[in-house]
Amino acid sequence: MTPDAIVIGAGANGLVAAHILARAGRRVLVLEQRQEIDGALDAGWVPPEVVSDLGLDRHGLRVVRPDTWISVALPGGGRLELSQDAGRSAVAIRRVSPADAAKWPAFCRRMHRLAGFLEALYRVPAPDVETRDLRELARLAGLGLKARRLGKEAIVDLLRVLPMSVAELLDDWFEHDGLKAALGAAGVLHLRQGPRSGGTAFVMLHHHVGSPPGVFRPPLSNMVEVLARLPGVEARRGARVVRITVANGRATGVVLASGEQITASVVASSADPRATLLGLLEPGWLDPEFARAVRGIKCRGVAARVILTVARDPGFSTLAVAPSLEYLERAYDDAKYGEMSRHPYLEARAEDSRVVVHVQYAPYTLADGAWDDARRRALGDLVVEHLAAHAPGLRQVVTGCEVITPQDLAERGGLTEGNAYHGELTLDQLLFMRPVPGWSRYRTPIPGLYLCGAGSHPGGGIAGAAGRLAARQILREVAE
Repeated sequence: MTPDAIVIGAGANGLVAAHILARAGRRVLVLEQRQEIDGALDAGWVPPEVVSDLGLDRHGLRVVRPDTWISVALPGGGRLELSQDAGRSAVAIRRVSPADAAKWPAFCRRMHRLAGFLEALYRVPAPDVETRDLRELARLAGLGLKARRLGKEAIVDLLRVLPMSVAELLDDWFEHDGLKAALGAAGVLHLRQGPRSGGTAFVMLHHHVGSPPGVFRPPLSNMVEVLARLPGVEARRGARVVRITVANGRATGVVLASGEQITASVVASSADPRATLLGLLEPGWLDPEFARAVRGIKCRGVAARVILTVARDPGFSTLAVAPSLEYLERAYDDAKYGEMSRHPYLEARAEDSRVVVHVQYAPYTLADGAWDDARRRALGDLVVEHLAAHAPGLRQVVTGCEVITPQDLAERGGLTEGNAYHGELTLDQLLFMRPVPGWSRYRTPIPGLYLCGAGSHPGGGIAGAAGRLAARQILREVAE
């Protein structure tokens, strides 16, 4: 098959883009460097438009929302468990702070309203603030009207909250350290910042999008597995793209590590923007100012993943080690100086015979050397030690430990600096500034080359949204 379009990467965004193009009659080839699907559930809200466009609900899509979305270990013993039901969470909060429980319903209502506004922004292309097109101006006016309909309280919240630090926001609302840490951790996920950094309140809201009131972690799904089974596109695994070919200023296809060259009139990359534009293109094709802007995209990976194999129930379904906002800030302090956090933020989830642990902060670049086997073992031991302090039987049931550092994510998955979101969710890398100002509509300066991954609007944690919006943009431009 000679493809009309090549999609680089078989993650959620790449496969969504591929299937939407295929359903519009295009012959699509997906190229993925990894040999196998890892089988793990993917974290991220799946927009309803993605589900309906591809009929994923009819093909076995399973969205998992754990009843207890977080269980924070408390320093004095016991745990604070927050559930999918805001009322039950209020009951749990009341045991540790009646004052916080009284404020919880209002907090949930106001944050959910703001997340709803972000959700509306995430379902459509990023606003074009420089446009003179009447249709786009009308869409911008519609967004303004939507914001106005939120009411005065919500508009004030929106303008006040988005640039705030998540610590400042939560200190305004609550008194209990464990509650504030559970919520505040959502503001620094995959971000090389601490909870006292500006803009982290927005990141907390980003991770609330698509979830019920009072839930500040995205759901899990088997979306990639379902997309991989759908017919209609050809997918080749173990096919690593090393070059995007360009002729007469236009993308013409790709070259694989094997030397094979494949031509297509459209190339859509779900790899991150830096990897795509600086790693796969010959440098001479990009304007120096544009290349400088891409080089400046912040992709500072700070999250590792530790997978513990367990012989039996570890004693928890979910467990977070985050006693306070101060604890999170101190964990970040180590990373600022290129050191692995001595007391990291941990969020563990039990899955069948294993425990998957999000570990932050574990910098991509260490100040005093590289991630070698000894450092990986040390990180694994540190994780078990901190979890076992709150789950005493854990050490006895652990039979294996795999440590995946940001460096490993970069080498295995091609993620620049091991950042899972393809670019940090900082205020200067959002909406019409994602991936760089002026290029938020999935196209690139090279005609025929598009970006369809999490490095584009709306960013990581929103499964398939960028792929869908990019594919629709491609179809519009190809039709013109």
